[in-house]
Amino acid sequence: MLGHLIYIAACAAIALSVYDGNFTGAEGAILTLGVIGTWRYGWGLVNFTRALIYIRARYPRRRRAAEAAYARRPVPAHGYFMVTSYKIEPEVTRRVYQSIFDAAAASEGGATIVASVVEGADLRLIRDLHAANEARMPGVKLVIDQIPGSGKRDAIARSLRLLQREAPTSRDVLVFVDGDSCVPRDIIARSAPFFTDPKVGALTTDERVEIPDDPTFREWFHLRFQQRQMMMSSMALGGRVLTLTGRMSVFRADLATDPSFVRQVQSDHIEHWRLGNIRFLTGDDKSTWFWLLSRGYHMTYLPDVHSLSMESQPKPGFVESAIALMKRWFGNMLRTNGRALSLGPSRIGAFTWWSILDQRISIFTTLLGPIAVILTAIFATPLVLPAYVAWIMFTRYLYCAALSLFRPGFFPITYPFLLYFGQIVGATVKSYALFRLDRQKWTRQGASGGSARIPVGTRIRNASSTAMQVLALGWLALAASILTGILQ
Repeated sequence: MLGHLIYIAACAAIALSVYDGNFTGAEGAILTLGVIGTWRYGWGLVNFTRALIYIRARYPRRRRAAEAAYARRPVPAHGYFMVTSYKIEPEVTRRVYQSIFDAAAASEGGATIVASVVEGADLRLIRDLHAANEARMPGVKLVIDQIPGSGKRDAIARSLRLLQREAPTSRDVLVFVDGDSCVPRDIIARSAPFFTDPKVGALTTDERVEIPDDPTFREWFHLRFQQRQMMMSSMALGGRVLTLTGRMSVFRADLATDPSFVRQVQSDHIEHWRLGNIRFLTGDDKSTWFWLLSRGYHMTYLPDVHSLSMESQPKPGFVESAIALMKRWFGNMLRTNGRALSLGPSRIGAFTWWSILDQRISIFTTLLGPIAVILTAIFATPLVLPAYVAWIMFTRYLYCAALSLFRPGFFPITYPFLLYFGQIVGATVKSYALFRLDRQKWTRQGASGGSARIPVGTRIRNASSTAMQVLALGWLALAASILTGILQ
């Protein structure tokens, strides 16, 4: 609480220090910030409101109706689990598979587990753990598939083809699990009822995270998952979330084993007017999402069901780690949202379509404010800088307070700083990724869209990407100059 009092006092002191200042020449910057703030926070308010409606009213009704429909089914769902493990600590692998065996044992309709592994040590660990649990899992079948390390997409496709042989039905569910994520014991019982609605193709759940590293990195993840809880709930109100999280999502089993679904996961790609054919290395969760979206299926969210991810810093420092993860996350998002936009609002719903478009618009609206302030401070009055700092501190504090409605307890005072970091650095990374959709790299695995020796054609494309980004940011700076009145 002391930290919050100091923060509020500092915000007030900064604001009061420039209260009687001369802001001549800064009127344009203040107006620009006001318009952008009204737009962005208005959009935020819409999502906050929708999320609260979903969590407090719509979702409880949906769950009751789904569970009633499921209780009328004569045969419970069979639970299929597909798990991919690669370069994960043995203790994490042990915890993950123990959670899967627990969930499989709890599945009333039986369960089948396909474990995709590369290393022999993982294979032996899973076999030993299965042997220790086998007596209490009479209805559970385990298939361990040891494969060459050719990439996660190949591993998923091969596992799905093994599951095709089991002939899953539309009554059954298939849980996609990353090798660093623990599933809840009752995942089948909690998720299967929602698939009584034939329009539902998949669902994802709330995420919790366990991070032993830098506390700043841990709090940044906690903040992201609070934002995720709010946005997922808002999107689920309209029937379509914007991603099916790769760490753990649940699919209708017959859809996830459809041959065209498997082909898309294994060899997804887009054609880009400048970069040519871009084959996706990362972002399998975006491929599964787009397959369902393009075929009209709904994808929902369970805010009261929680998976647990064991995360670690991919780089030594917090900033390096955050940027490395953002590059992968935002690259995956931007490679897919262009083709999602082309489906049109009539096909995927106006709110979903606008939310996808906003993922691109927000790159530039987020950067426009700081650029306008910096230009005004240089060419008009430096007093705009402390005024801007006070504005940022005030608005981000209110935003974090609103986010705390979606998690028990109040937020740490580090959240407003981490929020602003995520917004500005995130928008910068998005602008980088937007013009370099061909650049892909796993943070844990070695898969990469580049090579040590860069061909001439690739160098030309890289140079054109840099030129396009510089041009876009130049136009943004020009717009900021005009809007602030620096250029008249």
